[in-house]
Amino acid sequence: MTNPTLTTLLNHRSIRKFTDEKLTTAEVTTLVDAAQHTPTSTFSQQYSIISVTDPEKLAVLGDITGHHWLEKSGHFFLFLADQYRNSQLVTATPATIANLHSTDKFLASIFDASIAVEAMVVAGESMGLGSTIMGSILNDVPRLIDLFHLPELTFPVFGLAVGHPAEKPECKPRMPQELIHFTNDYQPLTADSAPLAAYNKVITDYYQKRGDHPNAESFTHHVANELARDPKQRAKLNQALEYQGFLQHH
Repeated sequence: MTNPTLTTLLNHRSIRKFTDEKLTTAEVTTLVDAAQHTPTSTFSQQYSIISVTDPEKLAVLGDITGHHWLEKSGHFFLFLADQYRNSQLVTATPATIANLHSTDKFLASIFDASIAVEAMVVAGESMGLGSTIMGSILNDVPRLIDLFHLPELTFPVFGLAVGHPAEKPECKPRMPQELIHFTNDYQPLTADSAPLAAYNKVITDYYQKRGDHPNAESFTHHVANELARDPKQRAKLNQALEYQGFLQHH
């Protein structure tokens, strides 16, 4: 079964090399429009998007993420969890204030921003654009808060670098469905999982044949390496969340 939408979704790849062509105002408006038409929790639309066009701010984002190639993308979007706007719409009472600062509302904002960014990715790919979602903006949240003058009850969630692709990397193979899709109950991995062993081999083959930076890493090794990273870089996320007014107990 196939159609243009499925073709776009099943051929996704992250793009990190772009041409010098910037996105037009019409393209930016279309991408934001696509993001806005996603489902949102309780239709409260609890996210915001900042277009970052200032070269100095893009350079700071390059420093924070460690990926200066984002400065050469066609456009950079910053997605925020946002309860601040809704706090301005309602009369403050102890109940509404408690709700806005709750874990529930924070998660709702994260969900809304996450769904919106994926819609923008797919919309961009349908327009011939490429992109990379960048969680590495979380490497220095306090600096982002200052850089973009983020008020309380907002929090940066993702960056999205979008542009005209100057590369076409291979699609990374995804896990077999039996490792991620279950029926009725969760199915833990077994030590001798044949699907996992087969997938490890697929990933090793993929990395060995990849044109840039080939290596012999399996999926299991990849996950282990990710979990072995020094957690100190993002150790202050909880403090930043509390500073912005989230996850507080009232």
